[in-house]
Amino acid sequence: MTGRRRTRTTSPAPRRRPLKAALLSACALGVCASIAAGCGVVPGVTGGSGDGSIKVMTWAPEKTAATNQPGMPALARAYARWVNAHGGINGHRLDVITCNDHNDSIDAAHCAERAVDEGVVAVVGSYSQHSTSFFSPLESAGIPYIGGYGVTDDEFTSPLSYPVNGGQPALLAGLGEQLAKNCGPVSLIRPDTTAGDQLPVLLDSGLKALGHPRAADQRAAEDATEYSRPTQQALQHATSDQARRGCVVPALGDRTDTFMDSFRRDSTKYPKVRTGTVVGSVDQSRIDATGGKSGPYEGSYVTGWYPAADDARWNEMRSVIKEQAFGDNRIDPADVGVQTTWIAYTVLKKAVESLGSGEVTPLAIRRALDNGLKVGTDGLTPTLRWRFEDLIGAIDFPRLINGDVTFQVVRDGRLTPARRGFVNMSRTLENAE
Repeated sequence: MTGRRRTRTTSPAPRRRPLKAALLSACALGVCASIAAGCGVVPGVTGGSGDGSIKVMTWAPEKTAATNQPGMPALARAYARWVNAHGGINGHRLDVITCNDHNDSIDAAHCAERAVDEGVVAVVGSYSQHSTSFFSPLESAGIPYIGGYGVTDDEFTSPLSYPVNGGQPALLAGLGEQLAKNCGPVSLIRPDTTAGDQLPVLLDSGLKALGHPRAADQRAAEDATEYSRPTQQALQHATSDQARRGCVVPALGDRTDTFMDSFRRDSTKYPKVRTGTVVGSVDQSRIDATGGKSGPYEGSYVTGWYPAADDARWNEMRSVIKEQAFGDNRIDPADVGVQTTWIAYTVLKKAVESLGSGEVTPLAIRRALDNGLKVGTDGLTPTLRWRFEDLIGAIDFPRLINGDVTFQVVRDGRLTPARRGFVNMSRTLENAE
């Protein structure tokens, strides 16, 4: 969960939007080697509307110095192979085009322009931090954006966006409430970027909801190779109250492991300090890779969007991965990006099926979703629906329909539920300053 460096790049003119009180953070092998040859179609699937196929795109950054989500496009391609092997969606074959935005605003715009040129009916299950670049082409063409990762403000404001989770706002507000019940002083370590500047606002909204003091805000370079100084500062703050055990929150995305190396060394002097973080900064595979129950994440509080990765509700996704992508190490079923792409394609499938014998177009899909189509996800989320009355009352997040999060904790090296079921963060987000 990282943001973009504060560098000036040449990019398409952003759409003007009112300044929000709290913007969102930035938190498949993307097969594009370059933008010119940056997209690939699922093997064995012919494209074009003339043959009755449905064409969609999934994009994500890959092989960057900061955030990477190669599993999302990889799962999208596996999903298409699975659907097509079982008769398609409502009789239509599914084409999936993938694109690598390289965590760059210009490349993100090119991915969106390619989506328009290819005539896709939707962009599905994707990740990009550069919404001001990619939404303009999509909106001009009327192409819906289904199930983005939730790292940009536009995903919760654009009328063409259909989010499936509460994004970083829900995660950070939820983590704040989780830590408020269990921790004394809280220290936040986050990227020194424009998007990173918004993380304290959201974390503090959850802390404040339960009367907890604000977190200490400590900045760090997005691409730092070590975090000794911010680690020591965070530990000192977390132990400033002798009566209550403090907590340290690394919100550094792919750099969280680097931070935890420093934390492991320095925290031996502060054995009572625990960590708290959100999915995207840690998952089960990362916990395993860092030592499991003997590693630095043991005892950590973690807030997520979905049930734990070993929950039976993920069995169908695991079955699809085993059938169509067995051995593809880009696809980790415990990765929240992969999980989000799965849910987004579930939405697409239900929307296409609802059209019956009608033509599948971007407008037809948008109308189906806008007119109250209910999408069940086998309990992975609440029932999803995007009518006006389904939107929560948060002025900064008008397209947010799912404010549910899960509270988890690392016990014996495993992510396990800290509280049964979902916790709804809608009211906390409505009251966020």
